[in-house]
Amino acid sequence: MFEQILGLPVHVLVVHAVVVFVPLLALLAVAYVVLPRWRRRLDWAVAILAVLAPVTAFFAVESGEALNDALVARGFQGPILDQIAEHSGYGDILFWIVVPLGIVALLLLVSTSGHRRVPKLPALITPVLSVAVVGLSIAALIYVWLTGHSGAEAVWGTTL
Repeated sequence: MFEQILGLPVHVLVVHAVVVFVPLLALLAVAYVVLPRWRRRLDWAVAILAVLAPVTAFFAVESGEALNDALVARGFQGPILDQIAEHSGYGDILFWIVVPLGIVALLLLVSTSGHRRVPKLPALITPVLSVAVVGLSIAALIYVWLTGHSGAEAVWGTTL
């Protein structure tokens, strides 16, 4: 399932979704925090991205592991596997940042919704969730860059 689509490694296709959706989630979630007047315009986009970004990150991790296994089976060895391991490590960390970011962003949406079915929450909840969203967003942006850069270095090296 995570190996190929139309002869191309799934990982090569899925990482593009991660590179788009994770930064979008991070940026729009921070905008949701710092621009309360825009919350009604951002809430659906943040909600969709809070689900989509972790899902694409999961598929990227799983397809990356499948690609790594295929490369090892084809006889790849040496420094390239070290580079892939570094890239994989960053990707794993990114996944474990994006999942809580998505959850916290959804909780923030619920806590600020003003919907009558949402119980009255303690006043401290929204600021705590806001700080968590900003912190996780910064971490997600850093790890998207580290993961992408290390993957590009593994593939392209210094040929560019």
